[in-house]
Amino acid sequence: MANYAEPSSVTLPVALRNMLSLHDFEDGARRRLPRPIFGYIAGAAEDGASIRDNRDVFAEYGFVTRVLHDVSKRTQSVELFGQRYNCPFGIAPMGINALSTYRGDLVLARAAQQAGIVSIMSGTSLIPMEDVARESPATWFQAYLPGDQERIDALIDRVEKAGFSTLVVTVDIPISANRENNIRTGFSTPLRPSLRLAWDGVVRPGWVAGTFLRTLLRHGMPHFENSFATRGAPILSPSVLRDFSARDHLSWRHIELIRQRWKGTLVLKGLLSVEDAVQAKRIGADGIVLSNHGGRQLDGATSPMRVLEAVVAAVGPDYPVLIDSGFRRGSDVLKALALGARMVLVGRPFNYAAAVAGEAGVAHAIELLRDEVDRNMAMLGVTACTELGPQHLVRRSI
Repeated sequence: MANYAEPSSVTLPVALRNMLSLHDFEDGARRRLPRPIFGYIAGAAEDGASIRDNRDVFAEYGFVTRVLHDVSKRTQSVELFGQRYNCPFGIAPMGINALSTYRGDLVLARAAQQAGIVSIMSGTSLIPMEDVARESPATWFQAYLPGDQERIDALIDRVEKAGFSTLVVTVDIPISANRENNIRTGFSTPLRPSLRLAWDGVVRPGWVAGTFLRTLLRHGMPHFENSFATRGAPILSPSVLRDFSARDHLSWRHIELIRQRWKGTLVLKGLLSVEDAVQAKRIGADGIVLSNHGGRQLDGATSPMRVLEAVVAAVGPDYPVLIDSGFRRGSDVLKALALGARMVLVGRPFNYAAAVAGEAGVAHAIELLRDEVDRNMAMLGVTACTELGPQHLVRRSI
């Protein structure tokens, strides 16, 4: 694990001077990215009920503070799967990051490694997993399972050969979601050239030159590099949609076979029920991520915060339960830790930060969130994340 870099005294780049919280990066990314690309990142399924609930739930909890505690030696470092991380939050897996900023997956992984936090590379990424593992070996890899056991086995073997020690399997995508937002904003799979996309490029020359043309000139047309054991289709290929289908028959038996084959740490992502959490523990998964996919799958699926306490009670406090979907503030992170989460994963804001200012943007976003966690711990009267518990929260009547 790389040593944590203290906040730099160097003046921030102009693009980051007004970025005071994770919320601010969204508007910055909207100005920087073509409408279809931004719409893909920001969008959710159908009416957006789940993505709204992911934010609304945090207002239902208030903090109970303790005062006159010596918090001068506080630390927010946490231990997970035998590793020590500098913060109780990490970067969630997000697809096609390399369309947000040049070499996006490497940007996120480098910034995370420098800060000493978790970063998870997405299986729907456009940079070979081997490149990321070689440059940032602490990165985790997230897989969407292919449709048959032979290709699953080959993918698992490739991940192991690349050098990843933690495999995250996302399990909440039996079929593709109804993302009407993608159609409205002009995003499609495969990505199709259009007059709208061309115009977006004209009015956003920074993205065209700094991300799109730079990628084409140095690396050629982006491909989905990590969905299978072999290179996937280019982003413009009609076969892309077929490559991401045929998952509706996958079952717990496939996870059992992965557990037998994969010798590293295995984490299942996308659970929302106590029953599934208990089953994951029973078959030997080393941990789970409670998630509704950031509101991008089943619209109306509950916020994982609403099931967190019950899941932790069912699997026990020693079993690692991670959580994502909707986290934007240090206070959000601490509320999840108080309810039993071991770590929080944050997605879209780090993608936006990369779009705004590349690796410097991601580093700044990490620092902002880290500082919020630190201040809030001090005001809560705790010196370590392990001290947080339900006694620090009260459920508001709303």
